[in-house]
Amino acid sequence: MTHAPDVRAGDADRQAAADRLRAAHDEGRLDLDEYDRRLAAAYAAVTYGDLARLFTDLPARTASPAPVTSVAAAAGMARAAGASVVRRPAGFPLALKILWTIWASVVALNVTVWLLVSLGTGLTYFWPMWLAVPGVALGVGTVLTMRVRGSR
Repeated sequence: MTHAPDVRAGDADRQAAADRLRAAHDEGRLDLDEYDRRLAAAYAAVTYGDLARLFTDLPARTASPAPVTSVAAAAGMARAAGASVVRRPAGFPLALKILWTIWASVVALNVTVWLLVSLGTGLTYFWPMWLAVPGVALGVGTVLTMRVRGSR
C-alpha cells in the first residue's frame, strides 16, 4: 500500500525504514556515517515523504535469503559454506556475562599481584585460590539459571 507523501508516518513506518536502512548498511551500500545520519532522519521523519527521501539513491528491497527453520539446517548450511559451527548457549543472560567478566578480572588481578609479590620476596602462600569459592558459587548459579531458562 502506497501513501501520499504528505500523510503522517507512524512508529511502525519509521521502524520499517530503520530496518531497511540497516539492511542497506549491512549490504555495504551505506557507510557508517551515512547510515547514522539517515537513521536519525528516519526516526525524526513526520511524513511518508520524509521517509521516501531517505531511499532515493538506494535500490528497492533486495530478496532476503529464506529463513532457516532449525539449528541442524543452519549448521548444515554453515558447513556447506565452509564455516565452522560453534555451539554457544542461546540467550546467555547479560547479568551472568557481566558477573563472569568481573570475576575473571578480579582473579587475573589477584594472580598478577601474587606473582609480583612472590617474585620479589620468594614463593609465598597462594592466597588467590580463595577466589575459587565465589567462582564455584557463580558456576552453580549459572548452571541453575541456564536450566531454568532451558525448561521454559
